[in-house]
Amino acid sequence: MAEIIAVCRSESSGYRKQEIGSGFLRAEHGLEGDAHSGTWHRQVSLLAEESIDKMRAQGFDLSPGDFAENLTTRGIDLLSLPVGTRLLLGLQAVGEVSQIGKRCHGDCEILRQTGDCVMPREGIFIRVLRDGPVSAGDPIRVLEEGESA
Repeated sequence: MAEIIAVCRSESSGYRKQEIGSGFLRAEHGLEGDAHSGTWHRQVSLLAEESIDKMRAQGFDLSPGDFAENLTTRGIDLLSLPVGTRLLLGLQAVGEVSQIGKRCHGDCEILRQTGDCVMPREGIFIRVLRDGPVSAGDPIRVLEEGESA
């Protein structure tokens, strides 16, 4: 089963995010209290724990939020989701994949410390379509075309 492992936010852009346990996704805005909320189509970032594990295997001690992702996931192949895919996050929030990967900015804290960053290659971004709370342990489900949650 696909699930949210961690909910993370930061008040400043370009830094690791702090795990907060739960949060609220606001439609057309993002994760409340996060520096990236309200920004165009990259309102919420997701990164799979499986991607973080690749860096851990290289000897790095990493935690959810270290790659500045809002939602750390497990059990869902984020990179296989095409732009436009809708996700039910928790029991209520709905997001739509708006971007896969990103250009890494040169001032990335994790890149400076480890020499590599998986977020630009393996992270995805969603636009929040429907409000809802999200918490660590909540399920994630891909919505089929035409399905309403």
